[in-house]
Amino acid sequence: MEISTARVGELEIAYETFGDPRDPAMLLVMGLGTQMLAWPDPLCEQLAASGRYVVRFDNRDVGLSTHLTHLRAPAPTQVLLRRARPPYTLRDMARDALGLLDALDLETADVVGASMGGFIAQTMAIKAPERVRTLSLLMTSTGSKLVGRPSPKIARELLRGRPTRDRDGVLKAAVEVFTLIGSPGYALDVEYLQWQAGLSYDRAYDPGGYLRQLAAVLSQPDRTRSLRKLSVPTLVVHGLHDPLVSPSGGLALARTIPGARFVGFSGMGHDLPRALWGPLGEEITRHTRSVDLRPHERS
Repeated sequence: MEISTARVGELEIAYETFGDPRDPAMLLVMGLGTQMLAWPDPLCEQLAASGRYVVRFDNRDVGLSTHLTHLRAPAPTQVLLRRARPPYTLRDMARDALGLLDALDLETADVVGASMGGFIAQTMAIKAPERVRTLSLLMTSTGSKLVGRPSPKIARELLRGRPTRDRDGVLKAAVEVFTLIGSPGYALDVEYLQWQAGLSYDRAYDPGGYLRQLAAVLSQPDRTRSLRKLSVPTLVVHGLHDPLVSPSGGLALARTIPGARFVGFSGMGHDLPRALWGPLGEEITRHTRSVDLRPHERS
């Protein structure tokens, strides 16, 4: 696919599209320190074939979008203890995503967010519900400290951040990370993981960007009260064996957002195993098409 860039405020946001621009738009928002490549091409193509104009993009500080290298990345523990402020917030990142819709002349979109991307998608819906046609929230949570908590071992790894490594070290680290947080019910696809990690490294490797995004995540607010007021049709998908964002996070979302539907996949952790690309695409398509059939119900 051809990579394009859009000017959003002071940033350049890199993006790719799949499908017919005359179809309703679908915006895919990826998670912490992760480039748009993590939305697998076959899944994007499946969603486009369902009648959606699919847009995936690099958040600020990853991939080919603007890297805010002039901003200092605070130590994660200092942010967690409220002793340091993040360089930017999830609201800023949601503003980026909405700005990308503006730049592409897209009035509304079905918004699909994974992990941190789910935090951003929720923030978009809270800030500008008229722009979000539907929400699909994958392996994410409400921002409450009471739900979706990682296991202690995973939390320690997260707060350590990512040390600077050479390319071979990055490939090795990718396998180590997904051995910890990936799907125990599915074989770890080492070859695919290393291919994706290598391609991401070659495009733009920036440990500082990861830490700046992590600061935004660690300083996020509890969105529960705002989510209770949403009228955006919502699908919540969660791995029932997710050690990073425990299933209680997804269940809390489904209980909180009026009318939300929860789908749990046994054996799924905090990743998108190849065997679930098809079923995941089917769930998202079913959700978005259900709204196609009842446009009169949206205010």
